[in-house]
Amino acid sequence: MTGGARRIGREIALRLAQAGADVAFTYLRSSQDARDTAAQIGSLGVRSLDLQCELRDSNSIHSAVRQTIASLGRIDLLVNNAGAYLTTKFEHIAPDEWDLMFDVNVRGAFLMTQACSPELRRRRGRVVNIGSLGGIRPWATHVHYCASKAALHMLTQASAKALAPDVAVNCVAPGMIDQGEPEAQELLQRFALQTPMRRNGSAADVTEAVLFFATCPDFITGQILTVDGGLALE
Repeated sequence: MTGGARRIGREIALRLAQAGADVAFTYLRSSQDARDTAAQIGSLGVRSLDLQCELRDSNSIHSAVRQTIASLGRIDLLVNNAGAYLTTKFEHIAPDEWDLMFDVNVRGAFLMTQACSPELRRRRGRVVNIGSLGGIRPWATHVHYCASKAALHMLTQASAKALAPDVAVNCVAPGMIDQGEPEAQELLQRFALQTPMRRNGSAADVTEAVLFFATCPDFITGQILTVDGGLALE
């Protein structure tokens, strides 16, 4: 999986390990977090592999894939979790900020899926992309982010057709997820009141959705599963 050293990516990696999977994950700069996460995965009785990888570099991606197969022997599941996120008013979005959103959130996911696809076809594996409610609903202060996640959702559906019948490709689209940031509590409280389930999401809500796609019938493909407590309905 990509971006597994910290935050939701770390929780996904640990949940997959708890389910019995060997887990290889990439990171970019969070080397200490990556070592800590790898150690926690290993303590669960499965194998772990942390790989520094620049998702904007095709050579780095292919190297990570080769190392994963050499170390773990196979790839059955790819989780494209790594993502870029910025809050910027429309008129202040710089070209390099726009490019960053698409390079990481779309191009990186495509290149990683493409690099893993021969092995995934052999294993009749799965791909789970981590999208966003922002790819479904427009957010005025996140135009570049929303556009990139909408593109990732379409990449999910197009890849599902391109890789069928060998590989199932699906997407988890989280809504407002509470990760305990003190500076965000006021915003989180406001969104919880707007959400039909009257709470924000947790990392566990996302990880269980990923585990569902990792283990569900392979007849389920090309789906965008919104994990938002009904916020998109408002």
